[in-house]
Amino acid sequence: MNQGFQAWLGASLDDLKTKNLYKTPRILESPAGGRVRMNGKEVVNLSSNNYLGLANHPKVREAAVAAVERWGVGAGAVRWIGGTTTVHDELEQRLAQFKNVEAVLVFTGGFTANSGCIPAVVTAEDVIISDELNHASIIDGVRLGAARYKKSDGFVYAHKDMDHLERILRETQGFQKRMIITDGVFSMDGDIAPLPAIVELAEKYDAFVMVDDAHASGVLGKNGAGSTSHFNLYGRVDIQLGTLSKALGVIGGYIAGSGLLKDWLINRGRPYLFSTAHPPMVAAALIAALDVMETDPEPMRRLWANTKWWKEALAAEGFDTMGSETPITPVFVGDEGKAQTFERALWDEGVYALSIVYPTVALGKARIRTMPSAAHTEEDLAFALEAFGRARERV
Repeated sequence: MNQGFQAWLGASLDDLKTKNLYKTPRILESPAGGRVRMNGKEVVNLSSNNYLGLANHPKVREAAVAAVERWGVGAGAVRWIGGTTTVHDELEQRLAQFKNVEAVLVFTGGFTANSGCIPAVVTAEDVIISDELNHASIIDGVRLGAARYKKSDGFVYAHKDMDHLERILRETQGFQKRMIITDGVFSMDGDIAPLPAIVELAEKYDAFVMVDDAHASGVLGKNGAGSTSHFNLYGRVDIQLGTLSKALGVIGGYIAGSGLLKDWLINRGRPYLFSTAHPPMVAAALIAALDVMETDPEPMRRLWANTKWWKEALAAEGFDTMGSETPITPVFVGDEGKAQTFERALWDEGVYALSIVYPTVALGKARIRTMPSAAHTEEDLAFALEAFGRARERV
């Protein structure tokens, strides 16, 4: 091993520890749920994206097992080479119906969907206009492409600031194409993008819109169809990203839009072109998860009932939830060291809720991010609330 490289790694990690930015993952020892076993301890889990509790739903599990018996455990190839089975094709058709679009293309993850789609649909003659709080996968997808995009050049607008967005649109009319990108639900603050206003500005200035609905999938809209459904903007959003790893409880991401968009990404979306297909059992489990979402309203009802109770209870105890509108419920702390101390105190009290620090959020904006789900019981959340009260005294 190169000793200089190893020394650099060690010094860099020590620097993270000094700045209270170092993280060590805990190990899950049970199925995902409202209460789980991690590192040998039973805790209430408030750091899961399993919004609807589908990750361990019996119908989803049964579909996965049946698919293993029929298809085996792997697809055996990249999608376009020969890894697309009939179950992959069925999943994309079902997702297109669910999203009310012409076509859907599934990627191995939401991150790869962004990094596959964004560079493929813009050129050096184009500009991307992005909300300043967009997810890291959007930022990395933009950086992989040739389009103009730099905060210093004025192509990043202040969070949800429509006046700022309009100024940028007026000033960039000389570019060939202009793509506005926004999260549908912002993953660290839990607020919802003003998508109707964004779409209206895009139509006014001949731009097109991409919305990343990773945290809106299964949470907003009819049966959880996302922010385009939530705002009734069918046919007015050119590109929609959805995730299959959060509310649907399995793994993957997808791009929804026109048939032409799907055909283009099949030919130019690099993660699609160079990644082995999902195991067929993943696609089968996702079809079963869609069945549950479309036929059983109870998980979504429980999700929002738990969300309402949790936000109101935290507010009543004087916690700052930063204006969150969705199940993503941050508890503002500010200082990075205090946030990590808060996280450790919660763990001691039997609650797993991660501190979110720089670079995920800005310096001085650290918070504990909590995520109530349909898998939580009233007893789980009441226990967690008491733990938050006791942990606060130790920070």
